[in-house]
Amino acid sequence: MAEEKAENLHRSVLLDEAVELLNVNDGGTFVDATLGMGGHAERILELTKSSSVLAMDQDADALGLARERLGHYGDRIKFFHSNFTEIKTVLSESGVSVVDGVLGDLGVSSLQLDSPERGFSFRFEAPLDMRMDATSDAPTAAELLATLSEVEIANIIYQYGEERFSRRIARRIIERREAGTPVETTSQLVELIERSVRRNPKDKIHPATRTFQALRIAVNRELEALEQFVTDAIDILKMNGRFAIITFHSLEDRIVKHAFRKMSGKCSCPPRIPQCVCGARKVVEILTRKPIVPGEDEIATNARSRSAKLRAVKKIGSAQQNSTE
Repeated sequence: MAEEKAENLHRSVLLDEAVELLNVNDGGTFVDATLGMGGHAERILELTKSSSVLAMDQDADALGLARERLGHYGDRIKFFHSNFTEIKTVLSESGVSVVDGVLGDLGVSSLQLDSPERGFSFRFEAPLDMRMDATSDAPTAAELLATLSEVEIANIIYQYGEERFSRRIARRIIERREAGTPVETTSQLVELIERSVRRNPKDKIHPATRTFQALRIAVNRELEALEQFVTDAIDILKMNGRFAIITFHSLEDRIVKHAFRKMSGKCSCPPRIPQCVCGARKVVEILTRKPIVPGEDEIATNARSRSAKLRAVKKIGSAQQNSTE
């Protein structure tokens, strides 16, 4: 029953492609740093007889469902209520020094989007929460809108949502706040956005999509630690170990792409600088010259996969060794 519930709540995006890039081997140790409903971890475990997975997720609800779904694998899988930024801590607590592969899937799960009380989706009336870890004491989206300045709100919506009407939306949020009725629910924010955005009839997405995305990123500080996560994930790999990561919007993909280029030794310094100062080190080999994206069949059965991009690298050196060359 738990397996059916988890399967109905979420379809793992680029499942076969991601696991294939990890080069899953019997007896290997893998980290699923964003477990979600456990689809990727399950595929790793079912492909082998003795591989193991360290499974991490900051969402306690998702972790609980995945634990039910995958519990029959016994001690081959260990669960951690942790953010992907804590990947080195999880390894240390597990007594593991290096692993064969790391997977990161940065998408918001269907469990989160389809849980009305979480406030992630404009489809449901709910408090504006948007915290992926509902047990944390981090500010909710409503609390950010109640405390940040108009400029700060506009910057979040523009930078993280790439919304060209960000200033108009921010102004209306502040006007409502100053009138004594701050934005506290999803429907209040949607109504305000719809009055602020001139909708293009050809635009297939809802006018609130970009703003909701931006607030979710800000609440969960999703981009701030992403490059460090990439560095940490590669650092804990064995030689020839693999790291695969799935992103869902251009800001994430850009960070990952640049981090991979830097760690593959591609210098980004201006050509006339006599010595590299950008920190490029040849630590990895890039396995995906261009990102892998879902095919038409996957998009047809899971519309939320349409913006997914998968990139992967293989570890071929260490930053310490390269820095002394």
